[in-house]
Amino acid sequence: MLPPLTLPAEAAAAPVCVAFSGGLDSTALLHALAETPGLRAQGLRVLHVHHGLHARADAWTAHCQEVCKALHLELIVHRVEVVQAGDGLEAAARRARYAAIAGTLRKGEVLATAHHRDDQAETFLLRALRASGSEGLGAMRAWRPFAQGWHWRPWLQVPRAQLLAWARARRLAWIEDPSNADTDLDRNFLRHEVFPLLQRRWPHVAASFARAAELAQSAADLLSEDDAHALQDVSQGDPPRLSVQGLRALPAPRRARVLRAWIARCTLPPLPAQGVARVSQDLLDAREDALPHFDWAGARIVRWRGQLYAHRPHGPLSPRWSAQWDGRMPLVLPDGGSLHLDGATAFPATVTVRARQGGERIRLPGREHTHALKHVLQDSGIPPWERPRLPLLFEPGGALLAAGDAVIGDTLQRWLHEHRGQLRWQRD
Repeated sequence: MLPPLTLPAEAAAAPVCVAFSGGLDSTALLHALAETPGLRAQGLRVLHVHHGLHARADAWTAHCQEVCKALHLELIVHRVEVVQAGDGLEAAARRARYAAIAGTLRKGEVLATAHHRDDQAETFLLRALRASGSEGLGAMRAWRPFAQGWHWRPWLQVPRAQLLAWARARRLAWIEDPSNADTDLDRNFLRHEVFPLLQRRWPHVAASFARAAELAQSAADLLSEDDAHALQDVSQGDPPRLSVQGLRALPAPRRARVLRAWIARCTLPPLPAQGVARVSQDLLDAREDALPHFDWAGARIVRWRGQLYAHRPHGPLSPRWSAQWDGRMPLVLPDGGSLHLDGATAFPATVTVRARQGGERIRLPGREHTHALKHVLQDSGIPPWERPRLPLLFEPGGALLAAGDAVIGDTLQRWLHEHRGQLRWQRD
């Protein structure tokens, strides 16, 4: 028997969207949810993410469609492109998967995933091997805010063997992904090589690690309130930048926790243990005229003008790229960002959008003469790594109207004011 599926009180009447890969775990969860009348009546959707990483990916999608058809449930299929960013294929696939799920989840909807006790134990040990703090050792939480709704893991206390017995008793059919046997992947190595060895000596090792994760979560919760106050004290601006002077004043243990909380707020991969040390040693104590940085898992922390910034590095816009834009619809940029004209229907004339090529000049609001854009950007506080990405807007006559939403020229500023409009550059 499996424990009953009951949503937490704050979302007791919410609809559920279940992530369905077609494997054993998600197959069991999907059927268990479909067999729970109350949850089905509240609304039950199914989401399958097609990563395109395996030759049988299309067949797996077809299998999921047949299962949902038999259960009379709606299936949404998302095809994603997995792009590695220095943290391995497994992490890249997970990032692409959760991005697709976040974009699909409706307001107030609950995402249900089939993570179980064995997954929790593996995650705890992986985090321990990376020298994670209490947040990392807390591994996965059974209930947390996610996208516009919630993320629910109802089976974190249930061992995989129990799910397997339940699925076999119902003669369910599921997919066996051959990549799950690839011990070159860290999690698979733990699952197939390390845990069987540990279990021979300590049969309850998975339960013990899962319990340790719970204790770490409790400790992290107690510390998080003080961390939030400390982070607020050293944060400057939105998105948050951290004051180097403020960080230096914090005790080392608190500074480490504040850095991790900041990176989580920036929705970047967790900061590794060596990252905290590198930030303290190489960034906080760097010369004022230096531009030091620390890179990890496709993310970067950089010091500039007495502050720390965190972001995902992007290359510059191609100098050969240009586009015509009337403002009616968002303009998607080559680097994944976009331009938006909010509050106004369209520009009075189509503008040309292109990358910086050097030598551009702009007339600022209230000024009679033009100024070199290079100097304006330096004076405006735009970080140097963002300047090559700035999309420039030119009127039909060739005059520069704006550099992203960072620098708005006089002509465009007056028009936006008259039409209650706003130019917005959305960075990827």
